Amino acid sequence: MGVSTGASFGMAILCSVLVFSGLQMYKNQLGSTRLMTLVAGYVASWLFIFMLTAVNNLENIMFGKGFQARVIPEVTLCLVLACAAAGMVHRVSITVCLLCSIVGLYYINKLSQSTTSAQVSHNANYKKKK
Repeated sequence: MGVSTGASFGMAILCSVLVFSGLQMYKNQLGSTRLMTLVAGYVASWLFIFMLTAVNNLENIMFGKGFQARVIPEVTLCLVLACAAAGMVHRVSITVCLLCSIVGLYYINKLSQSTTSAQVSHNANYKKKK
């Protein structure tokens, strides 16, 4: 199915650090033109995705399998941190980061629901056969 929760946590943290450091290293170039400002916001939205993955994996390790990220503490914290990182590059990048992060969150939620419902329906069919 994929890597373990601990390995996924490690990779998400590593990707978060790499994206944040890339935004900081190239902030002058990313803030120089309109197109690069938009690119910085899009890259910061990936920072949001990676941080949310890391936080959710850490919660699964600490609190057990099946613990889900909620909107108020986890998603909001990761979104604020990603927008702050985008704001270090340019003000317009905050808006692009916010919009791209919301779209990404919608698709992650949609993927999660389809994966979870497929597993639940498969388990329900298995129990009926017994």
